[in-house]
Order: sequence, then structure tokens, then C-alpha cells
Amino acid sequence: MRVIVSTTSGVPLYEQIVEQVRAQVMSGELSAGSPLPSLRALAEELRVSLITTTRAYNELAAEGLIVNVPGKGSFVAEIDADVARAGALDRARAGIRQVVTRARASGRVSREELMTMIEEEWEL
Repeated sequence: MRVIVSTTSGVPLYEQIVEQVRAQVMSGELSAGSPLPSLRALAEELRVSLITTTRAYNELAAEGLIVNVPGKGSFVAEIDADVARAGALDRARAGIRQVVTRARASGRVSREELMTMIEEEWEL
């Protein structure tokens, strides 16, 4: 498992961990049943607090991406394709909602401009 965190990105550290592990699980880079580093080992490796890694693993478990087995560790869960798709759609909708809210609040971005930006990003 590869995880790189940045203290200057403005994104909370636990969210950076969640996003990167999620991407690796969804892409198949981390396969079902694969063991994850222990909470302490990951905290030490990333130089973050144990609370940060615990929060990240708990969020991943709540999403059904990993399974925490007391006394044994954390493992990549078997992912149901429909559940994974629904989760991806939910996260995309939440992100879009946030972007639309910011654009409306600015009063300076039209719907057409926003749609053009989305299309441009999609093509990248």
C-alpha cells in the first residue's frame, strides 16, 4: 500500500489516507483479503498520530472497503461492484453539490461556464 500525505494541501490527513486507500482498493491495486499495515505502523510511517490512522481506517470500514479484525488487523474487503458504483456516485454527487454551491455563492460563475469546466476536467 502506497500512501503519501501532505501537511500543506489543506485536506485533512485522515481524508488523504482514505482517498488514496479507496483509490487503490477500487482500482484493484489492493485486492480483497490483502492485509493493511497496522494502525501504529502506518502512523509511524506517515509521521501522523494514531488517532489520524484510526479515523481513516474506521471511515474505510464504514464504507465497506476494509474489514477490521480484532487481534488480527485490517484487510481489504470483498467489494460488491454495485455497492462500489453507488458509493462512487454518492461521492461524486457530494463533490458536485459543493462545487455548485460555491459557484452560486460567488455570483460570478454561470451554469454554462460551470458545465464547460466539468467537461474540460472530464477530458483530462
